[in-house]
Amino acid sequence: MRRFVLAILTIIVTIPFLMIADGWTSFGIAPGGERLQRMQRSPNFRDGVFVNGIALYNPFMDAPERWFDSSAFAKPETTPVVVRPDPGVFDVATNLRITWLGHSIALIELGGVRLLTDPVWSQRVSPYTWVGPERWYPPPIALDALPPIDAVLISHDHYDHLDRETIQALAGKVDHFVVPLGVGAHLEYWGVPPAHIVELDWWDATPVGDVRVTATPARHASGRMLIDNDRTLWMGFALDNDERAVYFSGDTGLFPELKDIGDRLGPFDVTLIEVGAYGADWPDWHIGPEQAVLAHNWVRGEVLMPVHWGLFDLARHGWTEPVERTLAAARDRGYRVLTPRPGVPVDFDRRVENPKWWPVVPWQRAAEAPIVATGDFDRSFR
Repeated sequence: MRRFVLAILTIIVTIPFLMIADGWTSFGIAPGGERLQRMQRSPNFRDGVFVNGIALYNPFMDAPERWFDSSAFAKPETTPVVVRPDPGVFDVATNLRITWLGHSIALIELGGVRLLTDPVWSQRVSPYTWVGPERWYPPPIALDALPPIDAVLISHDHYDHLDRETIQALAGKVDHFVVPLGVGAHLEYWGVPPAHIVELDWWDATPVGDVRVTATPARHASGRMLIDNDRTLWMGFALDNDERAVYFSGDTGLFPELKDIGDRLGPFDVTLIEVGAYGADWPDWHIGPEQAVLAHNWVRGEVLMPVHWGLFDLARHGWTEPVERTLAAARDRGYRVLTPRPGVPVDFDRRVENPKWWPVVPWQRAAEAPIVATGDFDRSFR
């Protein structure tokens, strides 16, 4: 019996140790030195962490009966068909072309500048290779087949937006990594030269060629393990040159400063706003489809391209529900929505076809599963 108890205790102690060791490099590293000092000067940094203008409400414990109430259609029954674009497409200059690669991964070509948002090429969004949400289809463009990238834009350090293996693969190929305050520590730890890292606070801007990249506020959180929550900043991006402007929301709940983004940096030809991975237990973390349409209105967008869906199972809703609900909400308001199949380059200088590529499966309407952010602010369209 003593040997049995000792064996159990050994397992209990060893497993966490092995998991920490296995994920150690992917966890990243805490900011320090001059990087930390700059974070501490930010108006958004208080008592050792970054904060939202309106705090996140997490009613996770209010309804435990919902914890395992997942849709039977949370994942595709068969592997979605994606497009592997002809590399020659990217040799042709364009004022604005966007190639959505699933989730929040987008290749944005603005004039002659190529920007890659939240790149994740790994099989799982996790610090481990053997457990964690797994992608539903291979990347439409292999990493070594990407056209030259001028800048990688990272919205925050959650695993489905900041992937260590992808960053390490791009470290020797890309000269500019634009990230929120504190996130540069992870990149430097993984081998990105410090001179190639630009860290921004909300409303800061940096040039990438002829494109101005502005960090926009968001309502979200950060962290790569349980003890580092909100140690780094989260944000979206406004991208513009003399001809076009694009808004990329990153991860966000609804918050009133979206109107300020529209007033200060809009209007936008295209908005890439997250629409998926929402739930009633985290109404402020992810904006949800109907509020994404409202955010599109607030930032003064012309065309909405939904992102943060269609690649990983990160919530309990059906996998097609985010886009179906977005289309329904946009239809009610008369907004134009583009939903390209992953891998299809969308050239905004040309007529764009927009066929539906996902299957028809059951999904919950807004009235059945509403997502309403907390906070006392005006939610009207303008």
